[in-house]
Amino acid sequence: MTTTMTAGMTIEQEGEGPAIILLHGLGATSNSFQPLMPALRGRRVVRPDLPGAGRSATPRGPIDVRLLVDAVLRAATDLGIAEADLVGHSFGSLIAQHVAQARPALARTLTLFGPIIEPADAARERLKGRAQLARDEGMAVVADQVASAGLASGSDEANAAAVAFVRESHMRQDAEGFAKSCEALAGANRADAKALKMPVLVVTGEEDAVGPPSVAHQLADEVGRGRAVILPGCGHWTPIEKPADCRRLLSEFVGSA
Repeated sequence: MTTTMTAGMTIEQEGEGPAIILLHGLGATSNSFQPLMPALRGRRVVRPDLPGAGRSATPRGPIDVRLLVDAVLRAATDLGIAEADLVGHSFGSLIAQHVAQARPALARTLTLFGPIIEPADAARERLKGRAQLARDEGMAVVADQVASAGLASGSDEANAAAVAFVRESHMRQDAEGFAKSCEALAGANRADAKALKMPVLVVTGEEDAVGPPSVAHQLADEVGRGRAVILPGCGHWTPIEKPADCRRLLSEFVGSA
């Protein structure tokens, strides 16, 4: 494994073969895809921490979708990647859609976990409130809120490791970087689904309130070559909550596309 810095991001690379780029969600880092790694042997796996998240620096100015998409596109160019399977979780799923729209030749396939088409008005206001909460009270309060609301019911007892991961992931974020990322998602608009002509796999949990089954089915129906899979007993953090299912689905999808 090697770690590089490019396009304002810290990027982990591992393995050789066809490239696959993994884009994490809000409050997460490249480590949110660690459970998928056993399914990606024989691939060149590229995992950035997006600007403002994890080990990547927080930009001085605002963060928006355009900045994040441009960072991914610049990184692909700098790393010599002309084609890759794109994988996104949550906010990363929306970024992946915009990347694929901006540079269709780059995206051989799209795999979207906990998908977002665009935030509803109420969600935009919640995101702005969460940004202010991070600035005012720090990440511990945010971490408790997200760990409580983002996972399937009963996770405290049935999947305590997932609760710990989500909480730790948020507590390790720079508060200002997280706040700016919240504002980026609050201001995000949808990608043009008709421009996504590559095969698209959409995976969400039956208890996912951020990317609910209705959104997964809508997105799969709107793109030209989409398929939706709903995982029972799962909330928003699909690769963390249902790693075996997500490994299998991703491996089968990118292997057959």
